[in-house]
Amino acid sequence: MGNTLYIVVPCYNEEEVLRETAFRLGEKLLSLGRQGHISEDSRVLFVDDGSRDATWEIITQLHGGDKRFSGLKLTRNKGHQNALLAGLLLAKERADAVISMDADLQDDIGAVDDMLGAWREGSDIVYGVRGDRSTDTAFKRGTAQLFYRLMGWLGVNMVYNHADYRLMSKRALEGLAEFREANLFLRGIVPLVGYKSSTVTYQRGERFAGESKYPLHKMLSFAWDGITSFSIRPIRMITVLGFVIFAVAIAFTVYSVVAKFLGITVQGWSALMASIWMLGGLQVLALGIIGEYIGKIYSEVKARPKYLIEQLLDD
Repeated sequence: MGNTLYIVVPCYNEEEVLRETAFRLGEKLLSLGRQGHISEDSRVLFVDDGSRDATWEIITQLHGGDKRFSGLKLTRNKGHQNALLAGLLLAKERADAVISMDADLQDDIGAVDDMLGAWREGSDIVYGVRGDRSTDTAFKRGTAQLFYRLMGWLGVNMVYNHADYRLMSKRALEGLAEFREANLFLRGIVPLVGYKSSTVTYQRGERFAGESKYPLHKMLSFAWDGITSFSIRPIRMITVLGFVIFAVAIAFTVYSVVAKFLGITVQGWSALMASIWMLGGLQVLALGIIGEYIGKIYSEVKARPKYLIEQLLDD
């Protein structure tokens, strides 16, 4: 087993934190190298996801001053998951193990040692799992727990309290490369790769500087992508709801016929209007959900590239 490690760090407008991130990761590589845990060919690979600030300029400066820092620049912003995949697939050709983490220093760099230890013991995938969510707001903590429970109920195999802080071996990355879908949700795809896996618990810290790149609307969009990319249960729920409404309609029809023969006069205006609005709303909702799936099929069929590389610094 070789011991070349690449740490892949997707970046989008991270000029405020990037130098500190590079310093801490550089210290970690130095420490691991002195202990003989990794080779001198190990690198930190920063992936610039179409940043609009000085992120790429900083990456270029870091690479010029220290070849342990590599850079990959995408032609435009393609989203965190695509940027992460671009880095992972590039590192796959150069490393024996690859660790992915965010640039904001919330992921505990100290957990890298435990991840490497689990890898040397035979795990092809090592998930970084948060020990608790005490640093989150009550709203974020509650919505996160709801999301994981919902995904589990929908049949999606995910590691609870795991984001994208993980180690993957070369053969696990080769397996990941076989997944061709355009709609990426790596938290759901990676467990499908298989191979032996384990977890490492860590405490997530506060963001070092800058603002979160995942405001509420992006988090909701990310969650919805995960649901519609891995489960058809929402469509099945529409089918079940259709049967229920059909049964209720039959019951009301029987009631109306019986009431007519019994000479019961029913005003029914409020009930009629409520039924029309309810059924109309359900139909629009059903069409929207089906449309989401059709839209994903459309994206997959076009088979457009997930990303394009503009520049690579890795010598």
